[in-house]
Amino acid sequence: MSTQSAEENHRHRVVVIGSGFGGLFGTKHLKHADVDVTLISKTSTHLFQPLLYQVATGILSVGEIAPATRLVLRKQKNAQVLLGDVIDIDLEHKTVTSQLLNTNTITSFDSLIVATGAQQSYFGNDQFATYAPGMKTIDDALELRARILGAFEGAELAVTQDVRDRLLTFVVIGAGPTGVELAGQIAELADRTLEGTFHNIDPRDARVILVEGAGAVLGPMGPKLGGKAKRRLEKMGVEIQLNAMVTNVDAHGVTVKDADGTVRRIESSCKVWSAGVQASPLGKMLAERSDGTETDRAGRVIVEPDLTIKGHPNVFVVGDLMSVPNVPGQAQGAIQGATYAAKQIKAGLEGQAPQDRKPFKYFNKGSMATVSRFSAVCQVGKLEFGGFIAWLAWLALHLYYLVGYRSRIITVIQWFVTFLGRTRGQMAATEQWVFARLAVEAVQADQQDADELAAALGAPPAENGKAAARTEKAADRKVG
Repeated sequence: MSTQSAEENHRHRVVVIGSGFGGLFGTKHLKHADVDVTLISKTSTHLFQPLLYQVATGILSVGEIAPATRLVLRKQKNAQVLLGDVIDIDLEHKTVTSQLLNTNTITSFDSLIVATGAQQSYFGNDQFATYAPGMKTIDDALELRARILGAFEGAELAVTQDVRDRLLTFVVIGAGPTGVELAGQIAELADRTLEGTFHNIDPRDARVILVEGAGAVLGPMGPKLGGKAKRRLEKMGVEIQLNAMVTNVDAHGVTVKDADGTVRRIESSCKVWSAGVQASPLGKMLAERSDGTETDRAGRVIVEPDLTIKGHPNVFVVGDLMSVPNVPGQAQGAIQGATYAAKQIKAGLEGQAPQDRKPFKYFNKGSMATVSRFSAVCQVGKLEFGGFIAWLAWLALHLYYLVGYRSRIITVIQWFVTFLGRTRGQMAATEQWVFARLAVEAVQADQQDADELAAALGAPPAENGKAAARTEKAADRKVG
């Protein structure tokens, strides 16, 4: 175990957990402060999650929406980046423990910003992830791209109509912004990009089904914009099924329960889950280790007015991990929360007491979602509009928040090629992307078996697993 300490360095130490919008903007806002910042993240990149679906559908490459965090912060001299998964936060001793492979690193802090975001929620049915990946990580996007393109390839080789129909049926579960954007892009991929590229099938025969448990598309955006998005998707051939609750997902399809209690099957080889989110487990850890802090149903931390947890005015929770009334789980909430936290840290260095802080106020800059090329819906205050103008606004806003001029230039070129033409520049897919999830699950299952055996023998699970691995390797060497 290594220890990251600063006994000889008397500068204020700020630890930021997470490299998303909250983590990155919080770190950058402390660039000129008299502090040392350590950003800890389990990924090496800053993921621009709103454009992840464009990676999944072949429009953009991973590099354009996920630049390396180290390169982004290269010129910030007071910032250090550590790769590792945070496994412990000790509020009493003010330390964060992160793990990379078999090495634990302990980092001390004076102030802490926790911005670990949220992950896909399957509402207690985590086994669904095997057959219906979410849209939260780069791995999810690459896996989904391979599944989509692989379904068309499989349909080309299918010898029966039933198998072909199952392969050409795509089910998107959840009609929020991600679900709407994915459904629209899969439909366009089939109708425009892949048209005429197969001999035995017509990709335009593909069915794209958008399943939503509630009664509206883009419910939080209201009936006007939700209706616009619904009509546009239907015009593109997307089948929208509302008040339809998915009760089971397997390799060959989904089981749906309608509002009237009818249970039915949708045969589909390619499914996508975008129906819910669950906060990072660190939220529960913080709540349990502070005095009186609670979490909401989604695991988000119910923070104080200054975005801190009870009894710890130096620990800020921002982004999707914080629960603040009327603050949506979007990039703007994370950016504004992280910027606010950084300002409070700088004010504290200048002598401001925590009790003198002004409460965090969220400025709602609106929300938007793209439906297809040349069509989006946008809500700014009381102003609601859709169509081409909304689509241009969507492009401009997302381009603005991309990190780096290179990414912006290449993204514009890729958008130009995709939206004005028929081709897409990122159509590579491999078998490994499809089966990596199954391989990881198999490895984890083996580790669980080892842990169960260790518990039965009274040995520490982790050590027993390592010992078993060493024993197996030794046995292999003897046999060889």
